[in-house]
Amino acid sequence: MDWNISTLWWMAAGGLVAAELASGTFYLLMLGLGCAAGALAAHAGLGGTAQMVLAAVVGAGATAAWHLKRLQTPAAAPAERNPDVNLDIGQQLHVGHWAADGTARAAYRGASWAVRHAGSGTPKAGEHRIVAINGSELRVEHVAVATAVTEVAPN
Repeated sequence: MDWNISTLWWMAAGGLVAAELASGTFYLLMLGLGCAAGALAAHAGLGGTAQMVLAAVVGAGATAAWHLKRLQTPAAAPAERNPDVNLDIGQQLHVGHWAADGTARAAYRGASWAVRHAGSGTPKAGEHRIVAINGSELRVEHVAVATAVTEVAPN
């Protein structure tokens, strides 16, 4: 069986794609694009040196571009503070009494939860917002409740 050079390029690209699927390293997919560019250069009849240079330039360029894109993307919040991971983040609950160590028990979603003060200053009773969840402990900060003042018009 006689294999031409483009077949070897396509096999290398397929191997890199398979390795990317197994490892989850997106950079391998960018290198696979470089091998695909080398295969297309072989189909176009370019020489071996031109194929290698094109594969290296496309692979390195795609890898660099992906790396720069990742640097510009803001990092996601840690899972314990990310409302996309845990829908309880941002919800409110009432804490009636705080212990001296900044912990309390509070009813939330039909159960009693361990609560720890995450805000600044001394914790005080009242409405709190969940800012993080660490295991089965809710981290909360006080919510300033604005009281509406209504004026009664004289008759």
